[in-house]
Order: sequence, then C-alpha cells, then structure tokens
Amino acid sequence: MEFNTKFAVPEKHQVACVAAGVFESRKLSDAADALDKAAQRAALAAVQETGARDACLYFAELQVPGRDAAWKARQLVLAAADITYRFDRMKSKKAEETSLVHVAISAASKRDAAALERGMREGSAIAAGMTLARDLGNLPANVCTPTYLADTSVKLGHEWKLAVEVLEQKDMEKLRMGSLLSVTRGSHQPPKFVILRYSGASSKDRPVVLVGKGITFDTGGISIKPSAEMDEMKFDMCGAASVLGTLRAAAELGLKLNVIGLVPACENMPGGAATKPGDIVTSMSGQTIEILNTDAEGRLILADALSYAERFEPQAVVDIATLTRACVVALGHVCSGLFA
Repeated sequence: MEFNTKFAVPEKHQVACVAAGVFESRKLSDAADALDKAAQRAALAAVQETGARDACLYFAELQVPGRDAAWKARQLVLAAADITYRFDRMKSKKAEETSLVHVAISAASKRDAAALERGMREGSAIAAGMTLARDLGNLPANVCTPTYLADTSVKLGHEWKLAVEVLEQKDMEKLRMGSLLSVTRGSHQPPKFVILRYSGASSKDRPVVLVGKGITFDTGGISIKPSAEMDEMKFDMCGAASVLGTLRAAAELGLKLNVIGLVPACENMPGGAATKPGDIVTSMSGQTIEILNTDAEGRLILADALSYAERFEPQAVVDIATLTRACVVALGHVCSGLFA
C-alpha cells in the first residue's frame, strides 16, 4: 500500500460529530487518543468496504495531548496495514487482492506535510515489521521450522544489512547450552540459535538485546498437552517472530542505537530420546535444573539465551515469549504483560 500527502482544504459541507467523555477540567483528556485512533480506523474500514482503490483522508483538527501530526499519520498507516492484512499464502485459491492500494493524507501547510511524511515513513517501517512477524506466526509448523527461521534471518540480513550468525547444534554443545538442548531431544528438526546485529550507533555504545522464544511447535514433550487446539502451538515462536520484525523495523527506520536479536529456535516433541520429567540438566550458566514438567520448555531455552546475552554487556535485555495462558487470563486479548 502506498501513502503520500497532498495540500487540500476540507469541504464546506461538513458533518458535525459530538464526542462525549474526552474532556477533563476543560481540556482534552487521554481519551482523545483512543478516539482519534478509532476515528481513523473507522474511516479506513469504511473506505475498504466500498472497494475503492484510492482514498484521500483529511485530518480533523482534534488535538490529542502530547501527539503531533506525525503520530496521527503513523497510527493511520498502522491501522491501514492491519485492516488490509490477509494471510493466504498457503491457500490453493488465493483471496482477492485488497482493493485499497493508495491513501493520500491531506495537509493544510508545508509544515504539516513534512510531519505527515515523517509519520508515514515511520508507520510503514513499523507496519512492515509487524507484517513479517504476523506472516511467520501464521505459517504452519511443517513450513516454519527452526531451519526456516534461520534462513529467514539470513535473508533479512542481506536485505537490511544486518550481521547474522546461525549457531548449529554442535556449536550449542560447545557452549554447554544443556538447558536449551534438553528441549530439542525428541525432535528430528535440528535446533538453531540465531544472532542478528543491527549497528545504528557507535561501537562503544552498549546494545539493547532482544531475546525471542522460538519454539516452532510445542507439543509439551513427554508432558504432552491436550489435543484440543494443539494446532495453535505453532504460535509458540511468536516471540522470535517479534524479534525479527523489530530488527527489520529498526533497520528501515535507521534507529540511532545498537540492537542485537537472539532467537533460540527448536521444537518440543515427544520421542525415544526426549527429556523425561525428573531429568536434571546443566545450563550454560553452570546451574543444574530439575525438569519436573517438560511443557516448561520456554524457560529452558530462554535460560541459555539470556546467559548468552551477557557477553554483549547490554544496557538492557528484553525477552519476548509466549510462556503461559496466565497472561491472557489476567489481561485478556487486548494488553500484553510487561515485567521489569
């Protein structure tokens, strides 16, 4: 989808709209933020319903506290990407192409136009990263294997000039990643440990390290899960997908910082060689771990990945993972849990 700006004035015949609940103490409250996003999304959805290929949107003069025109443009691009997203790559009969292909955002002045252009560039980069993550998550586990994640990382590196290194099982054995390797024992798919480096700042600047859980399919291992909805366990690599999407966005945005992405990728399967409840393994840090439930595999692969992250002397480490359903029970499907 393409976005650009054009100079325009609103039509003389305008539709009045009364918004309730956005004022506090005679000033716009934070609720105006949500209202602005909802209005943009509703407008784009309405245009999409018409089957139009081109649309021109005029920004209403709703002043959102602490937000500028660039923010509004960024939110619009993200909303458009979400509304038009389709995943039909695996279908024998593809879905019809989305109708909306070009969106122009009107600007009342050159100053507004510059801010809108910046917001659209930022939004497009973020949307592309999100789309990459969504595509990886939606792929079936027989396609999106640990090897596939590693190959995708290498291609991403070539496209966006990221330094990419892929560690094989023998490399992990040399590093004594016994915690991670205990998870992959029951699978025929070889594990991969991917390191991606984006260098947007001085080499003296300490990096931010992102660690993404990359279990491409999680049966629970010997502590096997119920069969109902087990197909959704292909999503257990969405932490890894998020890291790849974030690195792509960071590179396109040209962020002035150093970012390192770590993706420990493997399957958690039952089998003759699989880890058994009660087994004790030694992690990269030298600590022993008693595994009472093999469905706690996320903690096992992240333990070694976080130990590996220490070598970069990071200013911050963020791990992204689908660990338990407890987060959904607590926060629903709207918010993500953040622990610091």
